[in-house]
Amino acid sequence: MANEYQICSRCVMDTTDPDIVFDGFGVCHHCRAYDAAIRSRVFTGETGRRALLRLVETVRQSGRGKDYDCVIGVSGGVDSTYVAYKVKELGLRPLAVHLDNGWDSELAVKNIEQTLTRLKIDLYTHVIDWEEFRDLQLAFLKASTPDSEIPTDHAIVSLMRQTAARLGLSHVIFGCNVRSESHLPPAWSQGHWDWRYIKSVHERFGTVPLRTFPHTHLIAHYRYRMNQQWIDILNYLDYVKDEAKILLIHELGWRDYGGKHFESIYTRFYQGCILPKKFGYDKRRTHFSSLICSGEMTRAQGLEALRDEPYPLDQQLADREYVTKKLGITSETFDEIMHLPPRSYWDYPSYGRWLRTPAYRWGQSLYRLLKLRTA
Repeated sequence: MANEYQICSRCVMDTTDPDIVFDGFGVCHHCRAYDAAIRSRVFTGETGRRALLRLVETVRQSGRGKDYDCVIGVSGGVDSTYVAYKVKELGLRPLAVHLDNGWDSELAVKNIEQTLTRLKIDLYTHVIDWEEFRDLQLAFLKASTPDSEIPTDHAIVSLMRQTAARLGLSHVIFGCNVRSESHLPPAWSQGHWDWRYIKSVHERFGTVPLRTFPHTHLIAHYRYRMNQQWIDILNYLDYVKDEAKILLIHELGWRDYGGKHFESIYTRFYQGCILPKKFGYDKRRTHFSSLICSGEMTRAQGLEALRDEPYPLDQQLADREYVTKKLGITSETFDEIMHLPPRSYWDYPSYGRWLRTPAYRWGQSLYRLLKLRTA
């Protein structure tokens, strides 16, 4: 049966991902993709050390004569904090960039301030226009897709790219990594780079013009990719999340949040309450599966942890009250949003839909053919 439940025999991903595929051993395609990504994108030991030193030297050379040689993103979370620690240790001169979208927890603010003060790293914080952003977040909730975190993700990347371009810098260093951020089903969230998608959702459900929201059009997206190097530096380190936390606690006085991305109140509520209750998507499955494949968690531990609520019910209720009040909606309106029929990225205009058209595929095939002939 097409809807028969199945769970991966290696990780904890299951058929709540509608696109999941299992091989003859019951291993999901996410695990196979993880193994391939580890082989091609992760450099450890002496190989990683040499590759990292080459990258560092390239960044230094490109930043000669400038106030900074790279841009790093900081959220207060473990990954971005560890990146700040390592780039400083490696002798780079980063400018830290933070997007304040109105949902930072008090602890996140303290972690960022304390970390950067101790490391002597300059910080640029972009405070987003709250009325614009509130309207955009409400538009995504009304659109009823599982992509309500997309506006923040898009704005963060756009802000980092734009800041680097403004300063004449060619290197952007981020905390994404294969080990702890794989097993990501597109059906659970997609369109991070897709400004047409974001704009189309807002045009349909929003009311406040987006005059200042940081964004990147398709042409600018490709221009940045050509002129800037995006470095996922954790892929060049023997990065173990729990070990990184211990180091940050001892060296920087950093404090843990008790969950991945819980430095944001909205993210905590969205991933821990809205996604599982409305869509049946538990983001812990992706996080645990990555850690299982990296050897930082056993499958038994992951299954056991999934028996619990994503976070305490009393905190969920407090977050619900805080989020609805901050968004300016009633509890009844929130319930109506929760009961809207689920929709997806493909139900709205997007660059992704255009990239699926026969005309684009024909042009892409022609480009590859011409490239081969001129090689």
